[in-house]
Amino acid sequence: MTSFPASLPRGVFAPSRLILLIGLCCLALIAGAWFFELVWGLRPCKLCLEQRMPHYAAIGLAAAAVLLARSVRLQWLVLLGLAGLMVWSTGLGVYHAGVEWGWFAGPNDCGGAAAPAAAGVQDFMKQLQTTRVVACSEAAWRFLGLSLAGWNALASLGLLGLAVAGLVRRPRG
Repeated sequence: MTSFPASLPRGVFAPSRLILLIGLCCLALIAGAWFFELVWGLRPCKLCLEQRMPHYAAIGLAAAAVLLARSVRLQWLVLLGLAGLMVWSTGLGVYHAGVEWGWFAGPNDCGGAAAPAAAGVQDFMKQLQTTRVVACSEAAWRFLGLSLAGWNALASLGLLGLAVAGLVRRPRG
């Protein structure tokens, strides 16, 4: 029993292809986060860093599956794991966006990423004067009204949809 849209070829929902696609999309999301951090200088807050964790795990799981998972049943289990990771990522993105919009209270210890270690006392004093604490409740950047957390929630929801599309196929073998 399979349920596919009539207009899409069955190969689109092959588990191995979906696993690879989800892994590559997560890699692109992480690359984008690092780009915003290292090139544009947008320092991540605690919730921003937490939102990366499901993507790191998905990249590792997808890479291992592409290399090792040959049976359709094992690939189906990997898709189930990826779906769980994307549920986690979507939830973190919605929560963080909600904190930025004032809908939810953020964590009490949300102060951003640690600064690099100072070479001496004078460097440390200079860091104290110039360090800007990154609050989880402030969106560092918005595009079309959504912050990076909101875009992460939408992207993760889309990746969850891909994983679920692969899961509706009954594993054979």
